[in-house]
Amino acid sequence: MLIVHVTAVLAALFLLIGLAEPLAERLRLPYTVILALFGSAIGAGAAWFLATPLTDALNPVAEAILGLPIRSNVFLYLFLPTLIFQVTLGVNLRRMLDDWAPIMLLAVVAVVVATVFVGYALSWATALPLAACLLIGAIVSTTDPSAVVGIFRSIAAPRRLSRIIEGESLLNDAAAIALFGLFISFVIAGLPDPSLLSALGRLPGLFLGGAVLGWALALAALWLMRPMAGRPLAQVSISVALPYLSYLAAEQVAGASGVIAVVASGLTLNLLGPGRLPPAAWTMLRETWNLLAHWAGALIFLLAAILIPRLLGGLTWADVGLILVVVLAAIAARAAVLFGLLPLLTVARLSPPVSIPYRSAILWGGLRGAVTLALALAVTENVAAPPEVRRLTGVLATGFTLFTLIVQGGSLRWVIARLGLDRLSPLDTALANQVVAVALQEVREDMAKTTEEYGLSREIVRSEAKAFGERLESAVGAAEDGAEILDRDRVTLGLIAMASAERDLILERFRERAISSRLADRIITDTDSLIEQTRVSGRFGYNRAARRNLGYGRLFRICVFLYNRLRVSLPLRIAVADRFEALLTQRLILRDLDRFIAQRILRIHGRRVADILTELLANRTEDVERALDGLKLQFPDYAEELERRFIRRTALRLEEREYDAFREDGLIGAELHGALTRAVEAQRKALDRRPRLDVAVRSADLIRQFPFFEGLDDRVLRRLDRTMKTRFVGPGDVIMHHDRPPKCVFFIASGAVEVETLGQTHLLGGGEMFGQIGILTKRPRRSEARAVTHVTLRELDEAGFLRLFRRSDAVRAAVMAAAAKRGLTLEIPDDDAPAKAAS
Repeated sequence: MLIVHVTAVLAALFLLIGLAEPLAERLRLPYTVILALFGSAIGAGAAWFLATPLTDALNPVAEAILGLPIRSNVFLYLFLPTLIFQVTLGVNLRRMLDDWAPIMLLAVVAVVVATVFVGYALSWATALPLAACLLIGAIVSTTDPSAVVGIFRSIAAPRRLSRIIEGESLLNDAAAIALFGLFISFVIAGLPDPSLLSALGRLPGLFLGGAVLGWALALAALWLMRPMAGRPLAQVSISVALPYLSYLAAEQVAGASGVIAVVASGLTLNLLGPGRLPPAAWTMLRETWNLLAHWAGALIFLLAAILIPRLLGGLTWADVGLILVVVLAAIAARAAVLFGLLPLLTVARLSPPVSIPYRSAILWGGLRGAVTLALALAVTENVAAPPEVRRLTGVLATGFTLFTLIVQGGSLRWVIARLGLDRLSPLDTALANQVVAVALQEVREDMAKTTEEYGLSREIVRSEAKAFGERLESAVGAAEDGAEILDRDRVTLGLIAMASAERDLILERFRERAISSRLADRIITDTDSLIEQTRVSGRFGYNRAARRNLGYGRLFRICVFLYNRLRVSLPLRIAVADRFEALLTQRLILRDLDRFIAQRILRIHGRRVADILTELLANRTEDVERALDGLKLQFPDYAEELERRFIRRTALRLEEREYDAFREDGLIGAELHGALTRAVEAQRKALDRRPRLDVAVRSADLIRQFPFFEGLDDRVLRRLDRTMKTRFVGPGDVIMHHDRPPKCVFFIASGAVEVETLGQTHLLGGGEMFGQIGILTKRPRRSEARAVTHVTLRELDEAGFLRLFRRSDAVRAAVMAAAAKRGLTLEIPDDDAPAKAAS
């Protein structure tokens, strides 16, 4: 085979890849279906040209096509890591973790259920041993959700639903390949009836080993990339090596799951890369992987489809009947998961509710793809497997794949249309009519100004204005005749629009280099949660998501625990710095949303809705300001440094914009412009390094701000700081429970706390303490304390407080004053006897 022929074949394949996408859009078919049809036609055509006596002119090309080194290892080792790695770089990891339950159900449980259903159905219908039947079940259990995800995006399906299906695509290949490896070993060893439980018991070890290895290799890759800050091509090259090294090391060295190793390495790079790589390098890396994955995904379908005529050789009517058995068993297995198990997760509040139409679309959209064909090819190539197992595996897997691609894929859009998923709701239709009417009114005003400025012919302007006026009148009539939109629905739609505008502002700040990609990813994740919760629960969901986004997450509490227990300050320092910068950025963005309400919301939804949204925005801004003020109280120097850094970044952005304007106007040349922008970039890189935050020093200084600690020397204050614990609580969190034995005293560093005692409520603020009366009286608490705002507390245990109480006159005076404020009189004995409280 000449290299010229191979080159011509590869060029033709890339030409087909370029033509397949517009053709699929024109025919309204999934992209993968077109590729599969192209590949099957190529394979069948090449075989026909070699066999026909009509012409020998194309025999060299046909031989080159059929002689391509298409082996199962090519798919599994060359193409599969590329596809999986690119998906991991694009997923929103933090949002995926929120949906871990439905993702694991569809990715792992569904694969196991499909393997069992298909395996036992074939065991009943054929004379094959159970191990071979389960092997075929594992091969056909993995799905390719790209078609249904693409259609869901085009019909504006809930974003969370698309994310769950994308998460399924990450892990179902790993589960299917792991089961395939187990059952192929049983078939080769001649075990006819293996224990399914023992096979499944080996999965956790395979998954865990792959995850640890992928995580370690990703950290090593980031360590190599970090010194190459000015060489984005070198950093991208290292990222290209990462998935292949992960897959090879897991499969060939560690005996673990290569797919899970690739997933773990990609997710680690996705999580840590934006914070450790320059934004330009990270953007280039993502774009490079998008292109590589597009080529790999198209080539894997084309090359696998070329094999279809060969794999279906010797097809009989009995084989067709067995293909139908596989089809029915696989659909039944997926239906059992979607309609039986997924609703149980919704009842347990582990999954969002998925309507029956969407579940039906997911059921019919469970297409099989190149991974199924690659695994089937691996069996047909394995001479150690029995001949009948090899033949039936190739026929059944290929026939089932063709059924899903041609029948299910070809009818998927029709099914979605029949389910009514491609139509706007009455509410969205009414809103669309109003938006069009408002937009056309604005366009008419702008066009009037434009035609006047350019002095266009009056007759032409009058004719066009008449036609435009008729269109505007029709739009206004449609808006007036449409369904009435309730104020409640208008508020929901306005909040969704406002959250979407907030997301656009974050991306704009990121493009302007005002915020880092790591911070942008985090805030965008919070904003996506805001949009989704608003869609589900309206104004209540918006407020709930805003409070949750502003609260202290699980990771932050872990960092506080590490600092309190082990004095490990680095995680807390990073977490506090991230929160500080996020709050500062969020405050600036929320202030810009007032303009959006005045310019957009008011014109579409009216004054009443605009006023409600303005009030909600003001409350949210106030909560952010309060949380930010609490951090400023603890770390005033760091807050000042962050604000200075923001001002300098803004100045550099404006300076660069001026240089660009001078270049566009021809006032400066390209060489001078390049020198000026390089100088700006050097200053920007220096600002990318965040100021250092010293948590320990500020916590010691914070103690000195309490008035009742005055008079204590530095040695006592340092010992007191080591004894105290830092605690962060959010609004509504209960700090001190009623009828609990007292164990510590709380000192309020920032925020407000509400203490309720015997029906009376007292509001405490920064610099005050509570819980001391229960310690002194040695009786169960009669009060309950709840955070009103975001609160930073310092906790002191009973022994430490009693020592401090005996030593400090100021503390004793503060305790007596606090008791008097609540209408209590404390009698403090000289010995260790408990104090007496009287009303």
